[in-house]
Amino acid sequence: MKLRFPSMLSRASQLENQLDDFFDKVVVATLIFRNSLELYLNHGICDEYREKLREVETIESKADQLRRDIEVALYHHTLIPELRSDVLALLEEVDKLINRVEACLFKFEIEQPQFPEQHKESVRRLLQTVCECMDQIIYACRAFFRDQNSVKDYSAQVQWLESEADKLSTSLLRAVFRDEQLDLAQRIHLRYFVERIDDLANAAEDISDSLTIYAIKRGI
Repeated sequence: MKLRFPSMLSRASQLENQLDDFFDKVVVATLIFRNSLELYLNHGICDEYREKLREVETIESKADQLRRDIEVALYHHTLIPELRSDVLALLEEVDKLINRVEACLFKFEIEQPQFPEQHKESVRRLLQTVCECMDQIIYACRAFFRDQNSVKDYSAQVQWLESEADKLSTSLLRAVFRDEQLDLAQRIHLRYFVERIDDLANAAEDISDSLTIYAIKRGI
């Protein structure tokens, strides 16, 4: 469903479409990320995983180009000049979130960490929470253009999910480092990847903090 941004982007339908497309790409990248790591936990690195990684590469490249196109439109057509710097900063932060997703998938493909069966369900719970957090930040971003009053609610949800992700990652790491079947090198390797997944929720929370400030400035 196409979202409308009447209050900020009136008479700028092309920019509306570009923003919609940009945020849609984050949603799709998040979905592929979740499916890819589920696939990895079940089957390890396989052709299907590599295909999904290529899909995220393509999405990341298109998102980069869209961000540049939006930047040009904002300057060339002098659209929403009073908020231009905030919009540009927001788009860059969101674009970096896609970059983090892509980088995380690449690291799994290269290093292939071996999660023992007894820890995989905890990884899945962390993955689900982190992806929900990323979905919520995109809701918040759309709300910034469409319904400023909703930004606070979505941001609160992002913060709650980030906190839950922290709890899940801490619990998982504690279990990993107490697992006597793993040597120290294995524990450290798994810790790195748990933290990489959790970092995506941290990045979403950082965007949420910025959005809250942008929304306050817009309301002044």
